Amino acid sequence: MAKKIVAFGEVVWDILPNGKVLGGTPSNFVFRCNSLGEEGYLLSRVGDDELGMEAIDTLIKLGISDKNVQLDPVFKTGTVEVSFNENDEAVYKVAHDVAFDHIEFSAEALKLVRKADCLVFGLLPQRFGLSKNTLRELIKESPDSLHFFDLKLFEHFFSRKVVKRLLKAANVVRIKEKEIEFLADKLEIEYTEVEDFARELAEIYKIDIVIITRGSTGVLALHATEGLFFEPGYNLKAIDNIGSGMAFAAGFLHYYLNGKPVDEALKFGNAVGALNTTKMGATSSFTKDDVLEFMKNTSQHKPVL
Repeated sequence: MAKKIVAFGEVVWDILPNGKVLGGTPSNFVFRCNSLGEEGYLLSRVGDDELGMEAIDTLIKLGISDKNVQLDPVFKTGTVEVSFNENDEAVYKVAHDVAFDHIEFSAEALKLVRKADCLVFGLLPQRFGLSKNTLRELIKESPDSLHFFDLKLFEHFFSRKVVKRLLKAANVVRIKEKEIEFLADKLEIEYTEVEDFARELAEIYKIDIVIITRGSTGVLALHATEGLFFEPGYNLKAIDNIGSGMAFAAGFLHYYLNGKPVDEALKFGNAVGALNTTKMGATSSFTKDDVLEFMKNTSQHKPVL
């Protein structure tokens, strides 16, 4: 039976050098959840403007329900200027005080999250009061759901207080390895190796699983009671890494929520994220069978911890 997974947060237009494409971590995540056979639900807000209407039309075309995407009569639809650095990694400049910063706590949102097997949330919608308060209530009203915190950092926004609160509310946390140094400094965590940071974070905030994605090197996970797991990266030719983190999360949760052990969930999520990098953008179509075929036919690097 498909699991109900709710993603809370931003719907934005990514403004790329060659045009615009609908983006936002939650919508990319829901798309990938659905492609793997789960029931993904997006809880967000867009402006009652041209970009907002176009966003809703695009979501529907991607097979994502707009039922829980609120319309804002005041604040405009979010946009993100996307450029690429010397390592061909995406760099994001997010517009301030837009519709997704004002997601309301509604009866529909409450009903949705109370039935969810998993609630997924990130840091970006916590910039202003309304969305921040809404997420706090949704977390409180979903005590039986798995709470997955995608701790992805964004330029011009970091609140130690908000991050600590969300860490305490999370069962599973996903962090990029390249952002650990910044986080360790802000959270006052001393560490030598990556796995030390994961252990400290899990112990301090009582987190069941800390996941650290390491780009082409693979992924590491620390389970509070089962210990450390690692999956190496794949030998492949990447096209871009847009959406690969959320593809990993969707793959991991697809296995984990359906009762698979952590090592199998990590292995499958790692493959979903890797396969995503061989496609253009975050919403290229592929299925679970495609992922299994990829795992069967693509070699991995030698394990390196």
